[in-house]
Amino acid sequence: MARWCYRHRLVVLLLWVGALFGLGFSASTAGTDYANVFSLPDTDSKKAYDLMEKAFPARAGDTDTVVWKVDGGSVRDQDVRSRIQPALERIADMKGVGGVTSPYAGERGAGQISRDGRIAYAQITFADQANAVPKELVQDVVDTARDAERAGLEVELGGQAIQRVQEPPTGLAEMVGLVAAAIVLFLAFGSLFAMLLPLAVAVFGVGTGLFSTQLLSHVTDIPDLAPLLSSLIGLGVGIDYALFIVTRHRKGLLRGVAPEESAVTALNTSGRAVLFAGGTVCIALAGMLVTDLRFLDGVVVGTSLTVVLSVLAATTLLPALLGFLGPRVLSRKQRRRLAAEGPEEERTSGPAVRWSVQVQRRPRTVAALALVVMAVLALPVFSLRLGATDQGNNDASTTTRKAYDLLAEGFGPGFNGPLQVVVEGTDTTALVRGIEDAPGVAQAAALPPAGGVTVIQVVPTTSPQSRETDTLIDRLRDDVIPAAGVKAHVGGVTAVSKDFATVTGDRLPLFVATIIGLGFLLLLIAFRSLVVPLTAALMNLIAAAASFGVLVAVFQWGWGLELLGLGKEGPINAFLPVIMLSLLFGLSMDYQVFLVSRMHEEWVHTRDNARAVRVGLAETSRVINSAALIMVCVFLAFVLSGDSGAAMAGVGLAAAVALDAFVLRTALVPAAMHLLGASNWWLPAWLDKRLPHLAVEPKEEDATASAGPSDGPATVVHGFVRDVAGDPVEHASVALLSKGGRPLDRVTSLADGSYILSVPAPGTYLLSATAASYTTQARQVTVADEPLVYDVELAEMSEVN
Repeated sequence: MARWCYRHRLVVLLLWVGALFGLGFSASTAGTDYANVFSLPDTDSKKAYDLMEKAFPARAGDTDTVVWKVDGGSVRDQDVRSRIQPALERIADMKGVGGVTSPYAGERGAGQISRDGRIAYAQITFADQANAVPKELVQDVVDTARDAERAGLEVELGGQAIQRVQEPPTGLAEMVGLVAAAIVLFLAFGSLFAMLLPLAVAVFGVGTGLFSTQLLSHVTDIPDLAPLLSSLIGLGVGIDYALFIVTRHRKGLLRGVAPEESAVTALNTSGRAVLFAGGTVCIALAGMLVTDLRFLDGVVVGTSLTVVLSVLAATTLLPALLGFLGPRVLSRKQRRRLAAEGPEEERTSGPAVRWSVQVQRRPRTVAALALVVMAVLALPVFSLRLGATDQGNNDASTTTRKAYDLLAEGFGPGFNGPLQVVVEGTDTTALVRGIEDAPGVAQAAALPPAGGVTVIQVVPTTSPQSRETDTLIDRLRDDVIPAAGVKAHVGGVTAVSKDFATVTGDRLPLFVATIIGLGFLLLLIAFRSLVVPLTAALMNLIAAAASFGVLVAVFQWGWGLELLGLGKEGPINAFLPVIMLSLLFGLSMDYQVFLVSRMHEEWVHTRDNARAVRVGLAETSRVINSAALIMVCVFLAFVLSGDSGAAMAGVGLAAAVALDAFVLRTALVPAAMHLLGASNWWLPAWLDKRLPHLAVEPKEEDATASAGPSDGPATVVHGFVRDVAGDPVEHASVALLSKGGRPLDRVTSLADGSYILSVPAPGTYLLSATAASYTTQARQVTVADEPLVYDVELAEMSEVN
């Protein structure tokens, strides 16, 4: 497939461009229809919601709030009213606004003015839900209300529709992430073209994924958080997967392999690992389905689809782009050095090699230090409290946060999250009295009944996110309602959030067991070992604990929160552990696969565990760390998304990836594997026979068509290196490589241009030759039982130009 894509590169590119623009046009024409389905089966808040929906079907539009405060006097004063009331009337006349409930509407509005008379609010009901309200209309509402401000009169607005217009421009987080990734890629590759390849693959993968998700929102329930998380994970894996393949391709070119053969080899080795890694990410994401939370179903659809398309772009579009670029994937300096000095020898020095040697020499010290770091960072996780963020967690400079604080100041902290006790029946006198007498209740009032259902609005004395409010909900359900002898359910946004957190916490162990079990099975089959998947599972749990510790310290304890412009501390979003664990386990598996597959390859060749771990770490740590740095940049960029859930996920995943790559995969995992020795690769014989065979990277003997038995006698390839005129080329570097790019033998041609290379066994190999001022030549050679005579002709650089 890689060879076909390489040779038919224009067709492949046109297909991807057509898909991107076709899906983009369809998505922009169809629009969006995202739906946040937080309903939880068999919960008290869900039963309350169902009763309210039946009794009050007309309450469909989004309700937002205009809040104003005077420094002196009262909001009832004529000079205040003369400014606010005309603004409310203009808002009520706007097309798309269903109505405005004003505090100046006689006795009915008196409850919308605080006791001291300095704060009042009006409710604006739009004709549609927040996501469907045009931003232009919302901006007109904001501008009209804020125009009423003057010295001594502050006007703020809150609500879901208002939240949308104060968010940064769509795509800002993605653009910042791409720019940061581009800088890291350029520093890693030193080539503009090589830098652009992963970015192009990520843009096509994420673009088609987001447009497809937008179209799917019309046929299934997909939350508005799904596209943000899809772009977050899609950018990360898309760039990383392309990075792994391009790195392998560049290594092949530097070893003197022809561009097409190098690209095919890169896809047939690292490309297979990418397919496997993408599959593990999708399986980890699909693990969210076991929680049976409908809100997460749409997240699974959007993120998994984006990952699949990113993998498809990396394995089809990328080889086509490599075909367009040829040797220009290397920097000019590398191309000049390759032409002058010939193929590079394998590096035996460098920071990665030195670190790998240090880990081998002091595995106990390295493992102990890494464990101490992870344990310290994991300590805050014991204070983890799940809940829901609201506009009280927004940055202090936003109008939604100011409106939230004004309502809490004027009407009590519980006003921003009232509870709704939904009663089947109209006799609520005893229940209202019992609720008013309950500790933690500021006020309770029964609304006019409809359809045999009565709603009691309950305002707690504490904020929606406090533990005391959670305790009040339990008290109402367990004590107050049963004592009144009526059939009632406690609902409202705060109760739904509490039930969501409870259900998530209850189902989290099953979810974790599912994704760990699936990951264990995949690694067991891939590496034919019991210890490697056990080590990976343990490392994933350590990484999860440490990353959630960081989340608790930042978002729950508030360490550095205002400094980062991320608002006010509060509980961790209830849906975040499931989403973060899915992504974390999937991405951790990626790094484990890329690291251990190289170790496994060396183990198969040498049966020397110490060498396998040392070589595997030395050859993969640099690319893993580069990939992790890119992901950290992309994830942290989502702090700019304007969505608190995405910002929280971005910081959490950035911390998780950084710790996983820089501490676990480059320190703790190799140190542990050195300590475990050959037992890393132990698998009972009876289990080995029953397991299916799955090669993450093919054995190099199997990656090519063999011309003879692989265990045959050693032989040679010999001949002459000449130029186009037939003159001998002295000091040419001639190398024999496996199809996977593994150097097998290398010699320098003599004065008469002759060379002789040792061949380990009959088969198909790559023969590469280069010399100063000559182009590099690489050809496949098939060696049988007898020595092979093969002459090489090199063209001078000036003749090619």
